[in-house]
Amino acid sequence: MPVEKTGKEIPAQLKAIIYRFQRDEVTEYQIYRMLAKAVRDPHNASVLLRMADQELGHSRIWEHYTGKVAGPAVARVWFYYIIARLLGYTFAAKLMENRESSAIQDYGTFVGKIPEVEGIIAEEEQHEMEILGMLEEDRLRYVGSIVLGLNDALVEFTGSLAGFTFALQDTTVIAAVGCIMGVAAALSMASSEYLSQKADQTGREPAKAALYTGGAYIFTVFLLVVPFLLMGNPFSALVVSLITAVAIIVCFTFYTSVAGGLPFWRRFLEMVAISLGIAGVSFLIGLLIRGLFNVDV
Repeated sequence: MPVEKTGKEIPAQLKAIIYRFQRDEVTEYQIYRMLAKAVRDPHNASVLLRMADQELGHSRIWEHYTGKVAGPAVARVWFYYIIARLLGYTFAAKLMENRESSAIQDYGTFVGKIPEVEGIIAEEEQHEMEILGMLEEDRLRYVGSIVLGLNDALVEFTGSLAGFTFALQDTTVIAAVGCIMGVAAALSMASSEYLSQKADQTGREPAKAALYTGGAYIFTVFLLVVPFLLMGNPFSALVVSLITAVAIIVCFTFYTSVAGGLPFWRRFLEMVAISLGIAGVSFLIGLLIRGLFNVDV
């Protein structure tokens, strides 16, 4: 992208800031190119390549003012590439765009000082709109099925474990009963999701939706049962299991808030309140049942 010289001297302090912008743009150029190679959809790949070219053009504008050639931040390039492979290219690109939003504010300080900066800001803002049209990944199409499995496992299973802890008070028995109940519930949830998708005809494959729901349920059950397999004290295991449940809620709420552009804190607090509230009620029910039926394991 040809750039006319402004003839203005840039102070050394501002040059250091501009060099950071330049390096960020080169880094994002490399990330978008790597993401473009990772996607299967030709349209999404072409959008990512166009965004990569824009980032490269921005870096060359900044290079005009710094007089230096900047290399990418290799660690950040590989970080986003690994994130894309694990959690999807849309999530990785959205995460980058969240970072670029703060960069746009920094660019604003150069409006009126560097002629090209307004064009750079306009293109960066356009990125956000283009990313919104790229939500065509299976993991995002079926995110509702994953949420269904996770939510049910967190709400139902944390409550069940709390009840079992007071009623049974034996970690091995609690883990065994929990595994049996968890697998049975996962199969039940997967079957219900299969029939629901088949009846509603939402465009999602019923078998795949059922797999995502059942898989999410079993994965959550496994993480919540592990403390009872590793620890001897059932009450300590329950505390660790509840902490694990909160950690799962944090991770998945963050994922959906970034990928879907949804509010984080409201969804997180709502889910935590429901899961821990039901766990507390189940804990009291377990205590009551232990007393009424004189359970002694």
